[in-house]
Amino acid sequence: MDRTSPVPLYFQLSQQLEAAIEHGTLTPGSLLGNEIELAGRLGLSRPTVRQAIQSLVDKGLLVRRRGVGTQVVHSQVKRPLELSSLYDDLEAAGQRPATLVLRNALEPATAEVAAALGVAEGSDVHLVERLRSAHGEPMAHLCNHLPAGLLPLDTGQLESTGLYRMMRAAGITLHSARQSVGARAATGDEAALLGEETGAPLLTMQRTTFDDTGRAVEFGSHIYRASRYAFEFQLLVRP
Repeated sequence: MDRTSPVPLYFQLSQQLEAAIEHGTLTPGSLLGNEIELAGRLGLSRPTVRQAIQSLVDKGLLVRRRGVGTQVVHSQVKRPLELSSLYDDLEAAGQRPATLVLRNALEPATAEVAAALGVAEGSDVHLVERLRSAHGEPMAHLCNHLPAGLLPLDTGQLESTGLYRMMRAAGITLHSARQSVGARAATGDEAALLGEETGAPLLTMQRTTFDDTGRAVEFGSHIYRASRYAFEFQLLVRP
């Protein structure tokens, strides 16, 4: 702790604890000990420690359990805005991804999907709908539409690996994407699927991905739990 810094001590402590959770030093299930022990060990006041812990409880990184103490729940996945898959990002973050395929079938393209993929409205496209989890907790609901016949989409493979890995293995070179990120409240069905309360904040993402020939090969419409997930941006000043 830097006691000469204008940054409040509780915030310094919460940042250090958050970094330890994100880097895996404090793993899910780890116990922090009680506030009195922490305050004594760190040479801080109990209110300072309580405020630091509460800020991480509010973020969903810690939970207070009666008779157990303060426990690490999980780290929030921070996803850089680059052309990568959620599966790969979760693996890179040490989150042990798991996938449940909810639908894997052909369906007629809606106007939105047809425009994104450059196909005729009503023509067959392949829908892959999945629930992606980490550490046994739901993280995201993923709906991806692909041109019919683009590649074999085996349900077993979709549950054991990422869609982009399957595309690359099929010889498809992913080149670029057009993406938009937003936020909204969870509907009742979405909340039940993701283990949230109705009205809880969700992050939304829509992405159209193109191969190296300029062909649209995937249109994704995803929702993420805002309590477990964040997008990271790197902003540059234009010369």
